[in-house]
Amino acid sequence: MEGCDEEDSLEVPELPLESPHVYNKNKGIDLAVPILLIVVYILSFLQTSDRKEASLVCRSWYIASQDLCFQKNAIFCFPASASSLELVRSLGRRSRCSLIISQLDGFSLSRSLLLEVGLCVGSKLDSLALPGSSVTEASLLALLPRLTSLRRLDLRGLDSLFMSGAFLSRKEHRQQVKSALSSLEELDLSDLRYLSDLTFNRLTSCTPRLRRLSLAGCHIAFEFDPYRGCPVGTVEVSSALLSLRNLRKLLTEQSATLVALDLSRTAIAPESLRRIAQVEGVSLEELCLQSCKELTDYSVEVLVKHQPGLRKLDIGGCTELTGRAVVAVARSLSSLTHLSLSRDWRVTETGLADLVSVASLRGLDLSECLHVGGAEMVKGLSQCLAERAQLEKLNLRSCTYMRDEAVFSLTQLLGTALRELDLTSCVNVTDLSVRAIATYLRGLVVLRLGWCKEVTDWGLLGMVETSTCELDEEKEDKGPRFTRTFGNMGFFKPPRLPFEERPKLVTPDDLEQFKRQAGVSLLALVRLRELNLSSCYKLTDGSITQVVRFTDLRHLSLSSLPGITDASLSAVARHCRALTGLELSHCARISDRGVAQAAPHLHRLQHLYLSGCNSITDKSLFLLAQHCKRLKTLDVSKCDNISGSAMEHLQSQLPFLEKVHYKLPGGTDFTTLI
Repeated sequence: MEGCDEEDSLEVPELPLESPHVYNKNKGIDLAVPILLIVVYILSFLQTSDRKEASLVCRSWYIASQDLCFQKNAIFCFPASASSLELVRSLGRRSRCSLIISQLDGFSLSRSLLLEVGLCVGSKLDSLALPGSSVTEASLLALLPRLTSLRRLDLRGLDSLFMSGAFLSRKEHRQQVKSALSSLEELDLSDLRYLSDLTFNRLTSCTPRLRRLSLAGCHIAFEFDPYRGCPVGTVEVSSALLSLRNLRKLLTEQSATLVALDLSRTAIAPESLRRIAQVEGVSLEELCLQSCKELTDYSVEVLVKHQPGLRKLDIGGCTELTGRAVVAVARSLSSLTHLSLSRDWRVTETGLADLVSVASLRGLDLSECLHVGGAEMVKGLSQCLAERAQLEKLNLRSCTYMRDEAVFSLTQLLGTALRELDLTSCVNVTDLSVRAIATYLRGLVVLRLGWCKEVTDWGLLGMVETSTCELDEEKEDKGPRFTRTFGNMGFFKPPRLPFEERPKLVTPDDLEQFKRQAGVSLLALVRLRELNLSSCYKLTDGSITQVVRFTDLRHLSLSSLPGITDASLSAVARHCRALTGLELSHCARISDRGVAQAAPHLHRLQHLYLSGCNSITDKSLFLLAQHCKRLKTLDVSKCDNISGSAMEHLQSQLPFLEKVHYKLPGGTDFTTLI
């Protein structure tokens, strides 16, 4: 069990200057200031993990670490167990909290735990989620009337509640629940197989002020009722399924408050989406339609026409969409801040110039849009320097047509505003792109370059490899090649495809000049918290030991790098002591020696992946048990030299360990949940 704080802000709060006993910038610290206030101020400079360690120094430091300025959005996540009862009772001293309770069932322990939640924190609970549970109707009905300040309720996957169809069937129960949940703003009913009009109406009648509703993965009958053999809408209320008619009824009733709707992974058709978009009075700000495969360009055009106030739109995985939908979004949604087109395989460059000209756009996901090469994005950003998107997140994963020219131009145009860049599996990206990123994107917090196979040590170090620095025109992909006889015929020229267009902003001469400049290494990205260099197989100790030195780095992935050794692991551990996640799977040259050198520096490590590192033995497990007390996940599968006794010792020594993946003596990989 564990309490999770919100990520620390970069800004450090000042002491309240209006108090007579506070820090004075001219005279120093007033001795009358309570010691506790001073400790709170000191702790405000620390990251969450450091603050947790500092809270163990003494009682006064522990009390200071519990100050309300550190407890914003605190979420306590734990399974149903006997020890959880005492934790719930202790939470009664808090003013506000949120709970995620897993593995609840119909037995007495779960009933007792839910009863304690209602008695101790019922009036102080902001959010409640019950994942992986099979809670009974009686247990939940005993709890819900006590949750008088609840803002978010997550019931996704709780089929046991809705299977019988009797949930909230009694009027007195509905009145009690409505009295408690009258201020509920967010309701998650995702992945409920047995949700019907009857149960849906009973529950939503108790939540009259919903702002966000999720029905992702639910079986919604949009066009035809298979149980009655008639079109949806001819029957008032169905006891077997949730219908489009009933959903539109809810939207009409709560149109004044509802601003966010999630219908991902449903069978919604173009006509059904049109009917939802046209519900009178509904003004959506967020809509998620991920993997709704029946949607077409026309349906998106109708949607944005009737819902021009949309700020966040996710239409990823809608494989029938093309550039026509992108153009419609760009021209109609002037307030758009986040757009996902992930896995929309038919989307090309069409419309992207207009899209990046939307000044409010902050996040764009084009991952697995296989025909996107960046030319139109560069064009749109360069033409509208005053009014253009100030992107903070850009995902170009698996956009295999992205090349150095496009990345170079985008880094210049996006500049320090960009916080997250994903170029995973952009196989044509080389060292030039890495140097451009280090030069122009100094504000990056997340950088993913996994499977960029042309990235080498030279790029990370910001240096030019003299033997290959000249731009090789012959290696540039110029389309199909023909035999000498056929090429001399002169009357045939293969057609150019839309995705073969190259960005026009940067020329080979520009790249040539940039290559000759003094390089900037990856060390320039001082704000990095996540770095992924997996499967960049040309990287070696030469760059990893010199460049991966980020004091705030939390997650590092170096999997499948055959060129790195224990020297890299040791250097990373010494210079990146804030790491909570480290991936070194399939790095065959990592051994017990590297773990011995690294483990004493990795006290905050929570997730470690060493799959396929055959030089790892029981000795490494004993070292991890000694130094990495906060480990939650460990993967040592395909490590042939790990014994069952060492694994048992590790599990007995690590109190937070939740998941272990290892190899059984018979040779079978095995995953166990603690």
